[in-house]
Amino acid sequence: ARMGRTLVELFYDVVSPYSWLGFEVLCRYQRIWNIDLRFRPAFLGGIMQATGNKPPAMLPKRAEYLVKDVKRMAKYYQVPLQISEGAFQHIVGTGTLAAMRFITAVDMTQPQYLEPLSREFWIRFWSQHEDVSQPENILAVAKQSGISSELAQKLLEMISSPSVKNRLKETTEEAIKYGAFGMPAVVAHYNGEPHLFFGSDRLELLGSIIGE
Repeated sequence: ARMGRTLVELFYDVVSPYSWLGFEVLCRYQRIWNIDLRFRPAFLGGIMQATGNKPPAMLPKRAEYLVKDVKRMAKYYQVPLQISEGAFQHIVGTGTLAAMRFITAVDMTQPQYLEPLSREFWIRFWSQHEDVSQPENILAVAKQSGISSELAQKLLEMISSPSVKNRLKETTEEAIKYGAFGMPAVVAHYNGEPHLFFGSDRLELLGSIIGE
């Protein structure tokens, strides 16, 4: 008989295109692997600040490579991610704190919507290049994910509450404790130990460590 399921936590922020790729691949693997996938919405800005990390796109050569790399991976994994040369300028000017607080509020109260909602935020941000910090866009994303407008309104009001703000902060701090310095940060709890994997291109390594 197979042993108990392995808990795999995915710390992500919708500002990160690699997090979207990792998210989609893990969503597919959770049906094949013996894992319990737990989504952990966190704030990339907080991780960067705490660890002194800088966005890779700040280095021009790296930014150039990133655009190609993300395009290749999106094609390979069949994720509708559209990235352009100016994409990173667009990101620098857009905050995802409100979006991540909204996702956190959903995680706390309506977790069944967490997967479709997160995916919809990525589609808005990375395929349609919309500003997901605007309340009307947040509500549109919620509607698209199957959340009623009445409930979406309540969730939107929750994003300024201390409980939601603290929960997002705690999740971000938890990722940092595991050793995260960027996103996606995937933590597999195997043989009583947490194993951290950074990025969306380490999933075969994750599989091999957890015996898949």
